[in-house]
This record gives sequence, structure tokens and C-alpha cells, in this order.
Amino acid sequence: MASSITKDNLFVPSQNKAEAKGDMTTRVAHSILHAEVIAREAKTARLRAARLAIEATLEPAPAKPARRKKPAA
Repeated sequence: MASSITKDNLFVPSQNKAEAKGDMTTRVAHSILHAEVIAREAKTARLRAARLAIEATLEPAPAKPARRKKPAA
């Protein structure tokens, strides 16, 4: 046997019904949020690539000349 048996590892306390349901709800909520984050990051990357492709084909807008200030009279 690799490890010795102690009172801490022999009997694992089980969760009550409310704790088990709460843990399950937490795991499901975290998995839903994780899936949404992955989808959002994929969409952002796709839109960024499309924007950069469009910007690469467009000519840069000509720079506007600086406006001269009118002298105070």
C-alpha cells in the first residue's frame, strides 16, 4: 500500500443534498459562462481579422491641414 490509512482518508464525509445540488449548479453555471467567454473571444478575433483585412485594402485618409488660429484683435 502506498499510503497509510488514517482517520482523515479512510472515511470521506459525504455532502448533504443541498450542498450537492449547490455544487452541481455552480459547476453548470461556470461551464455556461466559460462557453460564452470562448464564443465571445472567437467572435472578437473573427471581427478583428475582418476589420484589419478591410483596413488593409482601403487607402489611408488624407491628413487634414492644421487650422491656423486667428490672431486676437
